[in-house]
Amino acid sequence: MSDLVHGLSGDFLARFLGGMALNFEIAAIALLIGLALGFVLALGRLAGGVAGAASLSLVSLMRAAPTFVVMFFLLNALPRDATLFGRPFALSGVMTVALSLVPYSAAYVGDAALDALRHLRAGTTHGALLFLPNVTRAFFVLVMSSSAGAAIGVTEAITVILREAEHLPELGDRLVLFALGIVLFGIPLQVAFALIGAIQRRVARVTAARAM
Repeated sequence: MSDLVHGLSGDFLARFLGGMALNFEIAAIALLIGLALGFVLALGRLAGGVAGAASLSLVSLMRAAPTFVVMFFLLNALPRDATLFGRPFALSGVMTVALSLVPYSAAYVGDAALDALRHLRAGTTHGALLFLPNVTRAFFVLVMSSSAGAAIGVTEAITVILREAEHLPELGDRLVLFALGIVLFGIPLQVAFALIGAIQRRVARVTAARAM
C-alpha cells in the first residue's frame, strides 16, 4: 500500500474529487431534462386516449435505449464543425453523456410522476410524496451511470482512476487502485441508496396507516 501511495500523482485526490463533481454535474443535467420530459409524458399517460398511447410507447422505447448506443449516436450525429445561426453548435463530451442518460431519466421520472399524480387524484398526499425519494434514487443511479463518459474521454472520476493506473508499473498496485476507486465512488452512493430506502419505507408505513 505504501508503494501505491508513493506511486500516485500528488494531485490524484484533487483530480478524483473534481471528476466526481463532474459525475454529479452530468447527473444533474440529465435529471433536470428528464424531469421536464417525464412530467409531460406522465400527463399524457394520465390523459389516456391517443396521447396516453403515444406517451406509453415513447416511455417504453426510452426504457429500452442502451446508454452507450445513444451516447455514440450523439457523438457522431453532429459534425464537429456544425453551426447554428453562424455559431458553433457541437455537443461537448459532458453534454453528450448527459443527453445519453436522458432516456433513462425521462422514463423513470415519467413512471414516478404518473404514480404521484394518481395518488394526488386519489387524495393520498403521502403516497405522492414518494416521488421525491424516487427521483433522488434516480439521481444517484445517474451519477453511477455517468461513468460511461470514460469511454469518450470525459474526465469524470473513473477516467481519472484509469489514467492514473496507466502510470503504475505493478499489476497489484493497479488492482488496489481500482479497489480504492470502488470504495471512494461506490460506498457513498450505497449509503445514499440506504437512506433513500429508509425514507421510502417510512413514507409507505405512514401512507398505509392513514389508509386504515
